[in-house]
Amino acid sequence: MGVSVNAQTSRGDESLAEVAWQRSEDGSYSPSSYINRDLSLLQFHLRVLAQAASPRHPLLERLFFLIIFSSNIDEFFEIRVAGIMQKLNIGDVSTSAHGMRPSEVLNEISTVTHDAINEQYRILNEDILPALAKEDIRYLKRDELNAEQSAWMKRYFTEQVSPVLTPISIDPAHPFPRLVNKSLNFIATLEGKDAFGRDINLAIVPAPRSLPRVIRLPDELTGGKEHHVMLSAIIHEHIGELFPGMNVTGCHQFRLTRNADLDLADDVEDIAKALEGELENRRFGDKVRLEVTTDCPTHISEYLLNEFELHDNQLYRVNGPVNLTRLLFDFNIPALRYQPFTQVIPKEFRREMDKLDKATSMFAAMRKSDVLVHHPFHAFSPIVSLLWQAASDPKVLAIKQTLYRSGTNSEIVKALAAAARNGKEVTAVIELRARFDEASNIAVANYLQEAGAVVVYGIVGYKTHAKLMLIVRREDDRIRRYVHLGTGNYHAANAKVYTDYGLFSADPDISEDVHNIFQELTGMGKPANLKKLLHAPFTLHDKLMSFIDDEIAHAKAGKRAHIIVKVNALTERRLIGKLYDASQAGVKIELILRSMCCLRPQVKGLSENITVRSVIGRFLEHTRVYYFYNNGDERLYCGSADWMDRNLFHRVEVAFPIEDKKLFKQVYQDGLINYLHDNTQAWTLDGNGVWQQLQPAADETPHIAQEHLLKVINGVGETT
Repeated sequence: MGVSVNAQTSRGDESLAEVAWQRSEDGSYSPSSYINRDLSLLQFHLRVLAQAASPRHPLLERLFFLIIFSSNIDEFFEIRVAGIMQKLNIGDVSTSAHGMRPSEVLNEISTVTHDAINEQYRILNEDILPALAKEDIRYLKRDELNAEQSAWMKRYFTEQVSPVLTPISIDPAHPFPRLVNKSLNFIATLEGKDAFGRDINLAIVPAPRSLPRVIRLPDELTGGKEHHVMLSAIIHEHIGELFPGMNVTGCHQFRLTRNADLDLADDVEDIAKALEGELENRRFGDKVRLEVTTDCPTHISEYLLNEFELHDNQLYRVNGPVNLTRLLFDFNIPALRYQPFTQVIPKEFRREMDKLDKATSMFAAMRKSDVLVHHPFHAFSPIVSLLWQAASDPKVLAIKQTLYRSGTNSEIVKALAAAARNGKEVTAVIELRARFDEASNIAVANYLQEAGAVVVYGIVGYKTHAKLMLIVRREDDRIRRYVHLGTGNYHAANAKVYTDYGLFSADPDISEDVHNIFQELTGMGKPANLKKLLHAPFTLHDKLMSFIDDEIAHAKAGKRAHIIVKVNALTERRLIGKLYDASQAGVKIELILRSMCCLRPQVKGLSENITVRSVIGRFLEHTRVYYFYNNGDERLYCGSADWMDRNLFHRVEVAFPIEDKKLFKQVYQDGLINYLHDNTQAWTLDGNGVWQQLQPAADETPHIAQEHLLKVINGVGETT
């Protein structure tokens, strides 16, 4: 399976794929019916890389997509490839629905990724860097510096770099050092004798992480232009000063990627302490990838491969810096960035905030009707404002909230802490195991506990991934609950670049459901009997299966049957099988998936009525929306759960109904139909596992879903 970063097709050109699929007597589908999830995820990364090659995006945004691709590939190796290697060590046998053995998956990953890395650096060197140079943004090489700049670089090395470098010779007393995951390192070849008369011919120089990887040259040396040098160039130019009396015959940068997944037992006594121990191990996990530059001699790369016990196909030669994630891109040049926009406050909140009683205005708005926000087009600030109002409102008795990714500088966390100090009963359910945010979450937990909040870590073995806030308020001798439910994390920065929905509600049934879920998370007992919310790991999967069954029944009765699902990933085998059943019954199924898709659409006899598309653009698509026509009694849910095994069976997730007719129409039109009309930033998947980017037909007007929302919600692109 593969995708070209320039591949495009017009809508309607797809034909049904011929796949040798089978169905057994027990109803299960053969492995050929499924796409490997890791290869599917890799294809998503290629779609991101394609954005860096597209002139449709402003220049600095293209550079940012290139950096995001690097970061994505790093995590792909740290987590996914590392996991497959562990399976291979146990045995080269298939344990997945797709039927591929670990060795087969690793070989395919190696082939696709090597080609992708070559394309990444081609885009950098042939497209982006020359275009940046025309804008006087340059990353200067050593031989491009003039005499004054070279002299400055020497002073910078002497004053800033050399004092924190530690060259390590390779000899019997100094074995090869244990290098930190993804750190920048240099291997130097030497001639001559050191201070003790020893013949040392190899040394390793780790670049300290405290040093910036890109250094801006002083304005007086560039005329105020954005000219920079890489730390690797500075070290390379002056590495000889680290070995006085010896001759440096070669210097080559390299970077090692390690397994960074955490392995916690289910029977740990203190999850926070166990995580703190595992975080240190993450820096020195098993080796999975070696990066060197294209000019690194073969004998050096072979030496490193042997030292790290890696194979040739785990070596990646790059034509440039070995770590593009540290490149600068955030230059203040508006002409080279996306057009800025002002995030909107929903008018329901604006009306109440204009009144005199601003201290409780949001509660008044929520009593009148549900309020929906669609980030990043709508601001994140109403969530923060609601918490601050609750923190200072004497009528508020308690606040409960789930936190998955936050930081101690978050306004959300500060408001919760303030509420606790003001005597409110504050409970924070913090999921410590949010990947790569574990240390931050531990700090948040400590901060809130010091403020007097009750902090719990959810349920061992089940990540708390639901996005829930509950505020309990005494009003006229009665208790009223207010809730916020979302599809994304309580993270202000993410809310500027992720598309997510959030619902503010005072609906008694939904509020009681949220209350019961918090009771479930902090106490003990049987699963809560919920009235309106769907709840993983208990009811969500079964309900989704039954909703699909309802559509199958309608289709078989000759009635209209329609399913639209927008999630980040679809990998759960039973749901895929049920969608295949629905397709064969005549149900129209439209899937909008950001990344992984293990379902094969448009396969003759199997999935003729299923289409799959992915929209990649300015914002990271993150909304989860499930729509079922249900014979006219339409069902529409937003939620925190993707259609994956982990979300449906091993996480605490919540899906909430959109019942208000106006909000229903808003989510249906903006969040689903709008994306199905995208003919420019959308990619479609065929039954062979190949993604193709759409382009408008000759008689079509270009439609970009995210730009449409910017126009209708934020007024971007409108003339006055």
